[in-house]
Amino acid sequence: MPDTLPVHVNRTSLHSLEVPERFETDDSFDVRLVNHGEPIHVHLHLDDTLSNVASIDAPNHHVGRESERIVGVTVTEPAAVLGKLKVVTSYGAETRYVDIDLSEPTGPDTPVQVDESLSKPQPKPVQDDTSETTGGDERSLPVAILGLGGVAVVLALAVAALVGGTLAWLVALVVLLSVVAATAMLLVG
Repeated sequence: MPDTLPVHVNRTSLHSLEVPERFETDDSFDVRLVNHGEPIHVHLHLDDTLSNVASIDAPNHHVGRESERIVGVTVTEPAAVLGKLKVVTSYGAETRYVDIDLSEPTGPDTPVQVDESLSKPQPKPVQDDTSETTGGDERSLPVAILGLGGVAVVLALAVAALVGGTLAWLVALVVLLSVVAATAMLLVG
């Protein structure tokens, strides 16, 4: 959808004309003539600078009572230029100029190609075993966890033997059961 330059006529009084001081775009755009009152004629004119790179659909436009009209300005040669659009109501009753800042397009919009291959499952990428992001071989992770679990069980049993009592042995049993459950989850997953 092209950018739109609003032009309001007959809003504050008969033949009144309200336009922005400046309009920036990088491509073709529309001039939206909005009439807030009686039928009116609006003349649009591109200065020499703009007319070298753009064209307007037609210079003279009749806009009916309380209606709108869209006028296209087509950029024929993309370029960075600063020019003026002259807007006149009722054969010279009011005249305004809009500074048009036309910049070069940033690049063609490349459409995204969508086909049936996107709906099919994609194979998982093969990871290099020497990847630095994993910190080494993924198979070493369960071994390390089992090793730490074994250390936790040995420490819990040693503390229970030194301290003695039912509570110490219950804590050692909880640690042992936790390590067994973690080991089972590793083997299943």
